[in-house]
Amino acid sequence: MMSELATPLRNQLAKVIVEARRVAEAGAQKALESLAVERHEPHGSMSLEERALRNRLRARGRQLGDVRDRQRGSQSIARLTHEVAYEHWHRMLFARFLVENGLLIHPDHQVAMSLEEIEELAQETGVDPHQMAAGFAQDSLPQIFRTGDPVLEVRLAPETRQKLEVLLDSLSTDVFTADDSLGWTYQYWQAEKKDAVNASGEKIGADELPAVTQLFTEHYMVLFLYHNSIGAWHAGKMLAANPSLAETAQSEAELRAAVSLDTAAGKSTFDYLRFVKEPQEDIEDNNPAGPWRPAAGTFDEWPKTAKELKVIDPCCGSGHFLIVGFKQLVRLRMHEEGLGVEDAIRAVLSENIFGLELDPRCTQIAAFNLATVAWKLAGKPIELPPLNIACSGLSIGSSKKDWLALAGDDDHLIAGLENLYELFRKAPELGSLIDPKALKSDMFEASFEELQPLLEAALARESDNAEDTERAVAAHGMARAADFLGGEYTLAITNVPYLGRGQQSDLLKKFADDYYPAAKSDLATIFIERMLRWLTENGTAAAVTPQNWLFLKS
Repeated sequence: MMSELATPLRNQLAKVIVEARRVAEAGAQKALESLAVERHEPHGSMSLEERALRNRLRARGRQLGDVRDRQRGSQSIARLTHEVAYEHWHRMLFARFLVENGLLIHPDHQVAMSLEEIEELAQETGVDPHQMAAGFAQDSLPQIFRTGDPVLEVRLAPETRQKLEVLLDSLSTDVFTADDSLGWTYQYWQAEKKDAVNASGEKIGADELPAVTQLFTEHYMVLFLYHNSIGAWHAGKMLAANPSLAETAQSEAELRAAVSLDTAAGKSTFDYLRFVKEPQEDIEDNNPAGPWRPAAGTFDEWPKTAKELKVIDPCCGSGHFLIVGFKQLVRLRMHEEGLGVEDAIRAVLSENIFGLELDPRCTQIAAFNLATVAWKLAGKPIELPPLNIACSGLSIGSSKKDWLALAGDDDHLIAGLENLYELFRKAPELGSLIDPKALKSDMFEASFEELQPLLEAALARESDNAEDTERAVAAHGMARAADFLGGEYTLAITNVPYLGRGQQSDLLKKFADDYYPAAKSDLATIFIERMLRWLTENGTAAAVTPQNWLFLKS
């Protein structure tokens, strides 16, 4: 069973995170100003190392969308400030999650460390314990914290770090061990901005969308959708193999017990799976007496094995849907294939579970959430394959000419980068609505999968050039997202974002008119149509949606 955060602790977490954002952003701005990131030139007293970091930070800021004044040389640092604040606070937060769950590993000795052991080691070495834990977390999670990221090299002032540490220490252990805590963290991080945007009455564009559309999905909703899709598919196979059970079972509870899974990775009890009896001839419809079947159907046209199922959450947020699907598929593959826990974990992460998200920060939380759950299932940190989670809202952050210059003389890479540029130039506002298949066919002149090694080579080649490094990192992420955007899936499952046409930006309205005219009245219905386009011929869409869209003429 999932352990949910009690309401008082949830309220405490909300209060702490809102205050942490205020403290972290104020501290981040001061730290960036001390490095003259916003100025046209560095301070005269700055060292060569500080000047190099300043250049890398300015390049990172432009990739995020901060604008440089070409005449004055000054540069906005608004987006970079948010990024520095977010990364530093969440590195501390993630480290504490790992510690409290026995998953923070000493990089040299490869043993789990408790909070007391970290404090003792930090005292011996004269290092701040929070910084030590954050460093260990960064080493353990290279897929979460980008190697060489300049924002993590910014040093916040001691008073800022101390305030953040006090806030972190005020949270009880129960906050970090509850299964749904990570799901709430980003919603609370965005709480004040969401209120401000809603109060302004302005149209919702790229800068406002993540805050306004982020909504944590209650656990029972996620379970209901999975139990009546993958769970119903599994139950249909079990009943087909044992038809007498469908004939003789006395209740839905008996059927749920019969199809439940009990593995070394835990139990799947399918508590929300609904069954009905088939009507028979000459029997009143309101009293059917035929065999039992799953109410949602048996999904007979789906693949026959869990190994072949592909599941995508295109608005994955903090990863709630990914985690529930991951656990179910791990247990199913153990049951069907006889896999051990660790092999099943790696197999499902590699082959079954995919996530897309507009907001890169949410993408990071989802990846951390999924990795943490995988380690909990394994009982220890294990090596994981690359997680199939990508940001569909990455910003290009440069002119087309500068973007294509990354390719050098490689014609194949030039073609691929041009495709990425066209596909993602409006991505911060459109995100997972982008459909590579709906665009002109020559978009696939260089397939996105083929681009990955070329981009990795470009990243290695240009690692000394801050501008090209940031472009190569972004392009690598875009190629991965494009691969998922153009894929086909057995099940598309999510809680769709909600935004009425009256609040949509002109760009979003025009895009909906061109590509989703029947669904344009609300972003929720636009996403339903987009989900259908991801499906294989006999695939299924399962979504939390507004109930009224089925009845409105618009």
